[in-house]
Amino acid sequence: MDFVRRWSENTEIGAGRFIEWLDITASKFYDWRERYGKVNEHNGWVPRDLWLEDWEKQAIIGFHLKNPLQGYRRLTFMMLDAGIVAVSPSSVWRVLSQAGLLSKWNGKPSKKGTGFAQPLAAHQHWHIDVSYLNIGGTFYYLFSILDGFSRYIVNWDIRPRRPSRSSCSERRRSIRKRGLASSRTTATSSSPRTSKSSFGSRE
Repeated sequence: MDFVRRWSENTEIGAGRFIEWLDITASKFYDWRERYGKVNEHNGWVPRDLWLEDWEKQAIIGFHLKNPLQGYRRLTFMMLDAGIVAVSPSSVWRVLSQAGLLSKWNGKPSKKGTGFAQPLAAHQHWHIDVSYLNIGGTFYYLFSILDGFSRYIVNWDIRPRRPSRSSCSERRRSIRKRGLASSRTTATSSSPRTSKSSFGSRE
């Protein structure tokens, strides 16, 4: 920009001729002229009128610290009535969340993703599994009891009707009579299985 301006003034040659000699487009040259003296901020955030200013964020945080038991929605309208700041509930939530001031209602740590507590020995935990079997186009129920430690099938049975809770309890009692016992039992239900793909043909 300085080169074109200086030599255009000294030689009285128009800037357009210099643009042609420098092999740059006119639109790029005039874009450079508009940005002359400004800091290059490629893909930078363009400030908006609706953005919260720092003093507004500090006011929201300060009002929350004075009223820690109020939810962010109630805080929004309390600040509006008090003439502190006029912002939306979502803006209040965003400011408090970024400041780490929002806490869950349930303070207990989540067990999600920690996995199942695996048993340390055989017959400590049994799994009662009920699956569907497609045998020759007819659905049957595969009732099985698996050991949670070894995955050994303690007992199994195929029935035309879904086993009831009473029948499951009876089968557990009959297994215990043979000297096997479990302190915990979990019931699950599996997806349908096709006899040919999973268990071989039984037609």
